[in-house]
Amino acid sequence: MIARLLLLFFISHSFFAFAQNSPTTSIDSVISLNNEQVNLTRFDMSYFIDKTGKMTLSQIQNQTFTASENELTLGTNAKTTWSKITVKNNDSDTLRLFIHNPDAYHLEEVGFYETHNGQLINQSEIQLDTSGPKANMFGGSAVFSFYIAPQQQKTIYVKSVTFSHQWFALNIYNEEHSKRALVGNGNYIALLVGMMLALMIYNFFLYLSARKIENIVYALYLISGTVWVALSYGVAANFFGIFSAEVLQLNSSLLSMPSFLVIFVMLIFETKKHYPKEHIALSLILVLLVGDFIYSLFDVVGALKPASTLAAMMMTVTFGVSISLWRKGDPLAKYFLLGHSLFVIFNMLAVLYYKGITDANVINSHGVGIGILLEALMMAFILSYRIKTLEKIKAQQKELTRLVDTDPMTGLYNRRYFDRKSEELIAAMASNHQELTLIIADLDHFKAINDTYGHDIGDKVIIEFANILTTQQRKDDIACRYGGEEFVLLLHCSLHDAKAVAERIREKAANTRIKSNDAQAVKFTVSLGVHSVAHASTTIKETLSIADKALYKAKNNGRNCVEVAV
Repeated sequence: MIARLLLLFFISHSFFAFAQNSPTTSIDSVISLNNEQVNLTRFDMSYFIDKTGKMTLSQIQNQTFTASENELTLGTNAKTTWSKITVKNNDSDTLRLFIHNPDAYHLEEVGFYETHNGQLINQSEIQLDTSGPKANMFGGSAVFSFYIAPQQQKTIYVKSVTFSHQWFALNIYNEEHSKRALVGNGNYIALLVGMMLALMIYNFFLYLSARKIENIVYALYLISGTVWVALSYGVAANFFGIFSAEVLQLNSSLLSMPSFLVIFVMLIFETKKHYPKEHIALSLILVLLVGDFIYSLFDVVGALKPASTLAAMMMTVTFGVSISLWRKGDPLAKYFLLGHSLFVIFNMLAVLYYKGITDANVINSHGVGIGILLEALMMAFILSYRIKTLEKIKAQQKELTRLVDTDPMTGLYNRRYFDRKSEELIAAMASNHQELTLIIADLDHFKAINDTYGHDIGDKVIIEFANILTTQQRKDDIACRYGGEEFVLLLHCSLHDAKAVAERIREKAANTRIKSNDAQAVKFTVSLGVHSVAHASTTIKETLSIADKALYKAKNNGRNCVEVAV
């Protein structure tokens, strides 16, 4: 059972009730052939609709046929259709001709009957609703060959029995063009499937970037859509020789694809959190779709019967939700509405084509696949847009956190951050088996520097000393401006190593010169106290208190020196 026809039937059943065009009677046309290369993809023929589905060839030969072109689309009221092709060989050589039906993969049955002067000469009947190998099937194309002698005229009847919509094309080739047609058959659809696979790869990288569940849902939507396109346009038949009987269960993708679409909408717009009314509507249709999908695992044919109503409900709900979200100002709603509109528009073009209302062309006949691809592209854009938006928000939050936790003048962490982070590091000492040592530093005579050279120079001294601290810290160490001219440095090292670091800081500060406004070289020194964190139960307040005593000892000893707390 071909998936595309079922979907089109469901949509058309829900939205259209077009009357069929009244047939007109015509005289049989004869195709005259000569020894030139035979490559007929546009020619006149005629058809007859057997409404009983039981007529024999002899009965069909006595019917009045309707003139048509070789590509037909007759809708749902032409389940069994006979085509009549009359050819005449005007050349002196016998010709071997091949009649192709490249769309046979979607049919239930196809038959070829070669007649001369009303007598049956040869025939080929292919049952496509059963499993197993199929004679005269090459991929998704049914092929019938026959010989025609010079000046001979033959009539070929082609029987086409469909599951739902009747549409097909018949072409006439010589042997060379027959081979070329078989090689090129399905290239358009292979390209379409290839683009769907490319979207899957693109989505994989999006998932690596964002790690969001909506990427997984989108991937499942793509898989369902790709299966649907492959079934609908004969990819399974053209490339794997698999027909309706073998892949009947895969038609469950008709229900899984819209289910994943609804879930995608719920996730991408966060309807549960922001739009409760819309979330309820989406949840209700999702329950129906999932319930019918589960039923399809046991009886796919029975589960597909209510799909017409579900398809109409799903499109109505998703359209209504997207319009509602757009009116409420959701920035992504307009993009989804655009993609979903394209999906419906191209599906409607396909419906009109398969009902025989519009002419045959690539867009109309491939409308379902084009619609799925366009919506999938828009969904990929929505994912990318959302990831970009989330990354922007994340960066803003990160910047806000940085501003809250850092000193605006020096860029070092502030006291608020230091108190919180140092407690975490001390608590983790035992499990990490690391030593922690605290250095507290205070600029000597800093008030005098401000009074003598001004606050601008005082600020430059503070900034320069902050830079000295950062050159002495490692990746996991914490440098902090604790207040005014007081700084602390929490190091992942022993007391001995920390003392060496403190000495380097002191020496580097003493050798630093800052130019004042009148080009004077301003010097500054620093006093430092060092204390090792005793154990994990020690608080940062206790450690700072002991280190501070060592700092005051350094100041009492003449400043510009390092003291270690005993």
